[in-house]
Amino acid sequence: MFTLGNLIVAVVIGVVAGLIKFPLLVSLYGLAVLVPGLAVCVRRLHDIGKSGWWVLIGLVPVIGGIWLLVLMCLDGEPKENQWGANPKA
Repeated sequence: MFTLGNLIVAVVIGVVAGLIKFPLLVSLYGLAVLVPGLAVCVRRLHDIGKSGWWVLIGLVPVIGGIWLLVLMCLDGEPKENQWGANPKA
C-alpha cells in the first residue's frame, strides 16, 4: 500500500510540477520519501526471511532490480523468523 500511495502522490506532484514549471518539486518529494521507502523495502525483506542488506542487490544493473522486484513479490514466511512475527498472523 505504501508503494501504491507513493506512486499516486508522485504522479500528482509530477503533473503539478509540470504545470507550474518547477521540476525541483519532484526531486524534493523523492528525497522526502527516500528513507521511508528504504524502511518499507527492508521490512518486506525481513518478512520473507532475508536480511535488509539484500536491498543493495538493486544496485546491480538490470538483473539486480529485477531480482529485488521478485523478492518483493514473494509471500512472507508463515512462521516467526529471526526478525519477528508474521505480520499477516
